[in-house]
Amino acid sequence: MNSPVILNPIVGACELESYPGEIMERRVAAGEFDPAGRRVKVLNPRGTPPAIRLRPMAPRPISLEGRTVYFVDVRFMNGSVFLGEIQKVFAERYPGVKTVLRQKRGGYTEDDPELWAEIEARAGLLVMAIGHCSTCAPAVAVHCMSMEDRGIPTAPLITTAFSDLVKAVTYKAGMPNLRFTFVPHPVGGKPPEVLRGYALGNDPVNLRPMMDGIVGALTAPLNAEEKKEGVLERPVPRLLGAQSEDALQELFQGAGWSDGLPVVLPTDERVAALLEATSHRPDEVVGKMRPTETQEDWSYTVEQVAVNAVMAGARPEYFPAILALASTGITALHSSTSSFAAMVVVNGPVRSELGMNSGLGALGPFNRANAAIGRAYGLLSRNLGGGAVLGTTYLGSQGNPLNYSNVCFAENEEKSPWEPFHVQKGFKPGDSVVSIFRGRTFSHLLDVREKTWKQQMLNQVAGFTPTPRTDLTLLVDPLAARMLKQREGFDSKEKLAQWYHENSTLPFDVYWDYQLVINYIEPQARKGVEPFASYLKLPKDALVPRFADPKKIGVVVVGGEKNAYWFATDFGWLKSASVDQWR
Repeated sequence: MNSPVILNPIVGACELESYPGEIMERRVAAGEFDPAGRRVKVLNPRGTPPAIRLRPMAPRPISLEGRTVYFVDVRFMNGSVFLGEIQKVFAERYPGVKTVLRQKRGGYTEDDPELWAEIEARAGLLVMAIGHCSTCAPAVAVHCMSMEDRGIPTAPLITTAFSDLVKAVTYKAGMPNLRFTFVPHPVGGKPPEVLRGYALGNDPVNLRPMMDGIVGALTAPLNAEEKKEGVLERPVPRLLGAQSEDALQELFQGAGWSDGLPVVLPTDERVAALLEATSHRPDEVVGKMRPTETQEDWSYTVEQVAVNAVMAGARPEYFPAILALASTGITALHSSTSSFAAMVVVNGPVRSELGMNSGLGALGPFNRANAAIGRAYGLLSRNLGGGAVLGTTYLGSQGNPLNYSNVCFAENEEKSPWEPFHVQKGFKPGDSVVSIFRGRTFSHLLDVREKTWKQQMLNQVAGFTPTPRTDLTLLVDPLAARMLKQREGFDSKEKLAQWYHENSTLPFDVYWDYQLVINYIEPQARKGVEPFASYLKLPKDALVPRFADPKKIGVVVVGGEKNAYWFATDFGWLKSASVDQWR
């Protein structure tokens, strides 16, 4: 009897990959997983990661004398206060150095071309802060690498919580030796005297005085590694091997290719069975995916998606729906410290074809298709999209239990008094469609009570963080949906969404007094983007719509009609994709 051939699920980074090298490749190169003589062999579908173009850093001046140092705040968590304290220390120690404290325009990931041009025109030096979250820390690194490309020496400041993250980002972006200075975490919420102590203290990672690190970053001559150019290829071995299936399970777990649970080993026979369910070639590229905006894309083929689908326990007939999810390029494991989760809603004939659950217990673990499709989405996001490496490509501070299955279910179209969700997004009723949402939390409402339902509806969303939001999705049992239509007059989902838009409000000061709002909504308002620009002009005692766009308030009917219950969620729709095109 032939030994089974196991197809390896990994395409992106895994827990065996760490800055600055890809440890898994070194272990393979050393022969640890060489299939020669192994009883069980595996095919590696990891694909070819993008080559890294090495970027030399900017030449350094021999000293700071006569130079202008720009301290640039990226607008996150006390960055301007911290830079102000560093600026004071600079003035005390380097009186001949001119310093300029500026706050970058826009959100922390946005470019500020005018400021970059000013710094370049004045041959300035750049100190940027503060890398304090899973998005702004890479943003600081990306901005500084861009300025290095323009010939501007930089000194990026990052908190210790994100040291591994920014090192991985700069390694993959081709500037692995960018000169970071690390500061204690957190900076947010700390008074100026504490931040001055940070400035006068030691860098906890590099184990040197922080000010010495900043000055050295700007003035120390480049070494050979920092001057390197060229292309770093990242070849991937085709075969791996192990002595037993148990050893393979240990390999999958240890390498971070699983969700913490045992997987169905993807033998060539199992993968081939799934490939029979699609007309697309095994080597066809399905798409690209990244765990967050500042990470790199990994591409993946039909076969590689099949490997992860097998691992999740998917039947062949589920495969087109899983391919449709993969084709969106949207990860189920977003790297934000906010601990996002994904939700998948399935519409159209494919629901009954796969025996999906849209009724009793549809949001729970009671249906194989719901569970396997949801799990496959998580595994392919982990293995094909380079995600879920703790500390580098996954930074969810607490994590989210919804990541296990990604809340996958079918809409109960047959019992709904309204048009299906996919029809609202422009598809035909007979199309089979998957829709992806991203959010964090659920808030439960017990009933649609005749006298108090309006206040209950508003109290329901008040359970979320009391800040402006762009997204709201209601998951409504068919009983509640019919009550809302027949008794309360909501004869369409759009009318219910409009009601929430008009009636869920926040006081003006609450709406604008939140750091995340400053980074996301306030820059849009300053640029004249509506309706935020008009909201900013309202009187101080005005009420502002919490959900600015009623079109971003979604309604999905799901449930078994045992009671008129429903959920409000902060999940927002991102994209819908056809299942039929992947058959």
